[in-house]
Amino acid sequence: MRDVRVVLIGGTSNTGKSTVAGRPAERLGFEHRSTDGMARHPGRPWRTPEHEVPADVAEHCATLTPDELLASVLAHYERLWPRIEELVTDCARPGAEGLVLEGSALLPERVAQLTVPRTAAVWLTADDALLRDRVRRAGRYAHASKEERLLMDRFLARTRRFQARTVEAVESLGPARLDVGGGRTAEELADAVMSAATRLHRPGG
Repeated sequence: MRDVRVVLIGGTSNTGKSTVAGRPAERLGFEHRSTDGMARHPGRPWRTPEHEVPADVAEHCATLTPDELLASVLAHYERLWPRIEELVTDCARPGAEGLVLEGSALLPERVAQLTVPRTAAVWLTADDALLRDRVRRAGRYAHASKEERLLMDRFLARTRRFQARTVEAVESLGPARLDVGGGRTAEELADAVMSAATRLHRPGG
């Protein structure tokens, strides 16, 4: 890992990117950031004890089809990409702190075009059943209203479409892909991410 200064962890929502990314960042002494914090886009449409679903987020998920939701988030990520590229370039410079950056905005086709040295990329994926279980557990689906279930179902459909697109791109371009299923712990997945990053000194390497 001595030659790697930026580790990128992509994948669709609910694959555990944030949980996994914190561990290599801590081990390496790198900054840990999420692309979600770089620009706002309607997020997960379920409430928690600490968070109500904003009206604009509910409307966004309720009125758009899954394909329209996918198109919307992809357009957002395209607008965000120049800022991501600038951040990765800055953090890969000699003497920089180092960075573990995670987020769905790390589109494989964009990352594969990077020419930034000392950078590695890994994508996390999960099967449809695991994604469904995680979304429904997070949103307490069994206790949700009909309207709340509709929002979660729309979000899950978008999530599945996003992942199918990601898997196709990753497999055609050649970067590393790690399945988060099989009962592997976050620590085991972090080990796998670091092992992959050691092999890949740049995206697609």
